Amino acid sequence: MGWLDRVTDQVDALTKARDLQEASRSAEACVLLDQVLRTTTDPFARADARVQRLSALINLGRTAEFTRAIEEAATAVRDLPEPYLHGHLHALAALAAHHQGALDRCVTHLVRAARMLTAVEDPDRDTAWGWHDLAMTYSYLSFHGYALTAIEKARQLGLAAGIPEETFAAPGIRLRNAVALDHNGDSDGCLRVLRDVAADLDRFRRTGRAGRLRPSSLAAYGYTVARRAALGDPVETGTENDPVRLLGFGGDSARARDFRQLGKVCLAVADGRPAEAITRLDTASVSTETLGAAEPARLRSIALTTAGDHAGAHRADRMAFRLAAQRNDRLRDVYIDGIAARIDHEEMRREAARFEGEALTDPLTGLPNRRRLERHIAGMVNRGERLVIGVCDLDGFKAVNTRHGHHSGDLVLQRVAGVINRVMRRGDFVARYGGDEFVVVLAGTGIEEAAEVSRRVDAAIRTEDWESLVPGTPVRVTIGFAEVNAGAPLGRDAIRAAFDAADQQMLRAKSRTRPG
Repeated sequence: MGWLDRVTDQVDALTKARDLQEASRSAEACVLLDQVLRTTTDPFARADARVQRLSALINLGRTAEFTRAIEEAATAVRDLPEPYLHGHLHALAALAAHHQGALDRCVTHLVRAARMLTAVEDPDRDTAWGWHDLAMTYSYLSFHGYALTAIEKARQLGLAAGIPEETFAAPGIRLRNAVALDHNGDSDGCLRVLRDVAADLDRFRRTGRAGRLRPSSLAAYGYTVARRAALGDPVETGTENDPVRLLGFGGDSARARDFRQLGKVCLAVADGRPAEAITRLDTASVSTETLGAAEPARLRSIALTTAGDHAGAHRADRMAFRLAAQRNDRLRDVYIDGIAARIDHEEMRREAARFEGEALTDPLTGLPNRRRLERHIAGMVNRGERLVIGVCDLDGFKAVNTRHGHHSGDLVLQRVAGVINRVMRRGDFVARYGGDEFVVVLAGTGIEEAAEVSRRVDAAIRTEDWESLVPGTPVRVTIGFAEVNAGAPLGRDAIRAAFDAADQQMLRAKSRTRPG
């Protein structure tokens, strides 16, 4: 066999391994990747194989092998210049660290992954998968706003590289967002998100694209339907949306196994068999990372309520809330102890300066920056799309910097970015415009709908726990909206006029809230 034939075989094997993982057949992918590693001397092929193998081990839940696999992958990519390889490795290392309970190491890898993936000058299919894995880690870590932004980036890059939209549907990300709302007492909000996730599956079916969904996505859709049923929504049995059928997908994925176990609990509750649901919970062995440590306790509460044991349900609910709060406390402590400061570390400053001419992401918040915002709006206007621009300005931010210092100010900006992202609708765009000013772009929306978005953002900011982060210094947000005049001549003037109008609306709203 000649040199060219060997290279071709390696490329084919690596492509096949990637396809196997997309089909939730990670055990087979591991065997194929091990064959590549035994035969190849090409540094790029070895690096690709090592990174893919780490991904397969994470999918299989083989935690004991994570550390060695990370070390081997890091050695393989160390001297290669492609940022996407480094970014993808850090995204996977973050996911592995999270499964191992090493939260500080996880967040550090997240920072590095986002930086490396943002630095890719010519993003391709592999870069898209890097953003996908970064989004999954954000989601497992309960950084839901960041997760939604990252998966949208993966989807856009994937479409450009010829990857169908369904591949990066990632229903598990929004599913985790939904159950987190329920763990914290917002069951109505949970149901709204679950219904939105299920509506995506219906859309894919109507357009004939459901057959291209990844098996792991189908398992997540199955749990979405089952979880809705446990909260009282009707179940479509005997159809393509039958949760039992959907939960059967997912192959050898550890997450899919967890979905199946907890999905059966949900369906037992929905079918009026709470005793069976409780028995299943007593024997279930699921990772706390799949849907959060609070999910079994919350399901126990729902089952006990169905059984009429309201005192027991109340105790289980308190346990669920306590577990969710412990997770939030751990995340806050990690940031307060200094991990978030690494986002603004001098190394990050140097890296941002290097790509200043072309960078499209704000390094502090991870949101799109002003340059990318302007490109996004110009593209929408040129396509004749209807849109509303919202200018968001923080109230009380100067006092944060004065009383608590600029590091605390950075933490506030990061949290505000996450909160705004969390309450946006699918397809909306959020950017950091500069300083303490953020801009949202609402697609296909008029001023009337924008008022509801404004209410949601204001409510989310008001209910955030600012006291634990910057004691004695409340943070609020004022928003002004303006619609881009679709009938006006296209160009920067129309966009600038909408910006100015939104800014004036924001200033008027701010003056109305000031004490007289």
